[in-house]
Amino acid sequence: MVSVKQLGLAAAILSICGLGHAERNITSDTYFYGQSEPVYPSPSGKGTGDWAEAYEKAAAMVAKMTLEEKNNLTYGVATTENGCSGILPSIPRLGFTGMCLQDAGNGVRNTDFVNSYPSGIHVGASWNKSLAHDRGWYMGGEFRKKGVQVALGPVVGPLGRTVTGISNDPYLDGALGAATVQGVQGQGVITSVKHFIANEQELYRNPTINSRNESVESISSNIDDKTMHELYLWPFQDALKAGSGNVMCSYNRVNNSHACQNSKTLNGLLKTELGFNGFVVTDWDAQHSGVAAAQAGLDMAMPDGQSFWGDNFTDAIANGSVPESRLTDMATRIIAAWYKMGQDESSYPAPGVGMPYNVSEPHTIVNSLTRDAKPTLYDGAVEGHVLVKNTKNALPLKSPKLISVFGYDAKAPDEYMPDGKSLLYNPWGIGYSPAIFQMGDLFSMTVINEPYYFQVAFNGTLSVGGGSGANSGPYLSAPLDALQQRAYEDNTVVMWDTTNNPSFMGLMEASDACLVFINAFATEGLDRAGAYDDYSDELVNKVAKTCSNTIVVIHNAGTRLVDQFAENPNVTAIVFAHLPGQDSGRALVSLLYGDENFSGKLPYTVAKSQSDYYSFFHTGAVTPYGLFPQSDFTEGVYTDYRYFDLHDITPRYEFGFGLSYTTFCFSDLHVSPVKHGISAYPTGAIEQGGAVDLWDTVATVTATLRNTGDKAGAEVAQVYVGIPGRPVKQLRGFDKVQIPAGGSAEVSFPLTRRDLSSWDVVAQKWQLQNGEYKIYVGSSSRELPLMDTLTIVTSS
Repeated sequence: MVSVKQLGLAAAILSICGLGHAERNITSDTYFYGQSEPVYPSPSGKGTGDWAEAYEKAAAMVAKMTLEEKNNLTYGVATTENGCSGILPSIPRLGFTGMCLQDAGNGVRNTDFVNSYPSGIHVGASWNKSLAHDRGWYMGGEFRKKGVQVALGPVVGPLGRTVTGISNDPYLDGALGAATVQGVQGQGVITSVKHFIANEQELYRNPTINSRNESVESISSNIDDKTMHELYLWPFQDALKAGSGNVMCSYNRVNNSHACQNSKTLNGLLKTELGFNGFVVTDWDAQHSGVAAAQAGLDMAMPDGQSFWGDNFTDAIANGSVPESRLTDMATRIIAAWYKMGQDESSYPAPGVGMPYNVSEPHTIVNSLTRDAKPTLYDGAVEGHVLVKNTKNALPLKSPKLISVFGYDAKAPDEYMPDGKSLLYNPWGIGYSPAIFQMGDLFSMTVINEPYYFQVAFNGTLSVGGGSGANSGPYLSAPLDALQQRAYEDNTVVMWDTTNNPSFMGLMEASDACLVFINAFATEGLDRAGAYDDYSDELVNKVAKTCSNTIVVIHNAGTRLVDQFAENPNVTAIVFAHLPGQDSGRALVSLLYGDENFSGKLPYTVAKSQSDYYSFFHTGAVTPYGLFPQSDFTEGVYTDYRYFDLHDITPRYEFGFGLSYTTFCFSDLHVSPVKHGISAYPTGAIEQGGAVDLWDTVATVTATLRNTGDKAGAEVAQVYVGIPGRPVKQLRGFDKVQIPAGGSAEVSFPLTRRDLSSWDVVAQKWQLQNGEYKIYVGSSSRELPLMDTLTIVTSS
């Protein structure tokens, strides 16, 4: 997260007036910073690469449309015929069936007979590209059967607010996001990659009216050009290269221009530099203008764009404010994505056919559950757990006679808590009130003044995040339920106290192990109050004071500090359990007992103190006159482990870290040489994802990975590159490899032109640097036993 900074009156006025391109110094690293460059006109889609046939079909259909029919494709309409989050009407005479747009990134939301998959952060912790693809494939199948044309995910931005996102590292985020796109779209469902761009906080995410009846703008994320490309744009580029047919623009402003009418980011970055062939849709109610948004590159407004477009849009075209060619391009992009995914085929279900407006009323059930998805649901839940501490041979558990369980997160969620303080829950997803639930309702929660209530879900185990990251499956395996099932099988006694005030000292002293379950909740609409909470930490220490074998399990929706109990000698094991979805308890118990081996790695850095993070959390924002909130990304690319490396801060658990029940060693590093005289800049044609030669392999890194323990396990081999003049090291490759005890495997990593380049602000291109690149291979960002150099000499 970045801090909200003040912006002076003069700067605020300049940002509103908008200086042109010629008046700025393009040689400065702060080019565009705080003031978005105008880029017009909006480029028409070119149908490059494998989009050519879809564009040909789309152009033919759009040519037959009336002005009103093209206009009607650009905004959603209200309906009670189904429960889709957004609906695009059909054009029966031309065979266009319309579109249903629906959350969530971890499965179909607001409906029944679907699965609840692990959330994005859990996928990030798995570091498993093939598993991310399979998860996307099965989710895509369920979206399709429910009649969804556009699945609103995956989330690859924000980077720092990882509730539904994958990781705060752009490389890991992009690689797993791209695999998800390929999986979902393999089922013919369009992915909506979101949120474009720099949507890094919830505070001031939308324009509001303050107590003085003044309009307060949404937050402006102020980013320099280099940081934009090397950090925040990176995962979107991966998703586009993977073929995503839709991009969702975000609520915030970018350099003082609303993201959904920002001509630099939409026309310039997305549609020109990255050659995007698909269409841009707003986040819900993120449209703030009509003509300006259309000219800036917005193609579709959701859930209802009639206030800005509708009849007003046809009038704007008639009077010349917007050329009809822009409307034609908008329609063509939408229809091309529909054709590209084969949604014109008769076998594709009608929009919203399995999405009733109110699931409590009788309706036809489209059964989306398949036995085929079960291994992916289970493996996905298993692999996102990260073991960070394991002393005194605490884990795996070995035929314990008595286990005691403590903590509010252990049990299945209650509908309501007697104290009335907890988040409301119902089977449709954490964060929803069963009393008022209707399709499309926003999440509802009880807000309490105590700080920890803003980040703890007290009413039961946390399996998903809140808001648009919430969905529900056919069941929820809670940790306490799974432990009791295991107790039945092993003749173990399980005792529990989930009242959050353990007082049974004798129970603790007699236990072979005490399991304490806590969580760190996060949801759309709220920033977490901090990286820990005293209430939960006190609960852990209260148990550990008496129990000499205290094992802590944290279901966390983001980075969570453990400094108040990590060094307690009676806390023998700590597990970051993240958000595992419906198989949560079953997966956890299999890991605790050693039926499965831990293989997850942290997709973020865990510090020793909250002060170690650079402006990680907001402590309150003061803005000029309270009307133009600003967030200056002055840290540049130095976020997470890059920041810790730059300032030589020792983390408690570094990015990429995770323990196993076995051990691994790395050897035999080899880096292939690069031929001299390679061009410094890419010269290839622009297709979706950018210049095609950005993806050419420039060098290859190989190493040998050996399992030196006595148990089979999976290790994530990680490659970091030190680009001359840039951060000490940046992740540029990873591979998760399953190896039997005593076995070995060779891992190979192709390094592309983009992997080895930095963004040249003057040339506005990716540039290979002359000099020596450091290549590191190991098991985490701080455990890199292998190192070599790669020399590059360019032709310019």
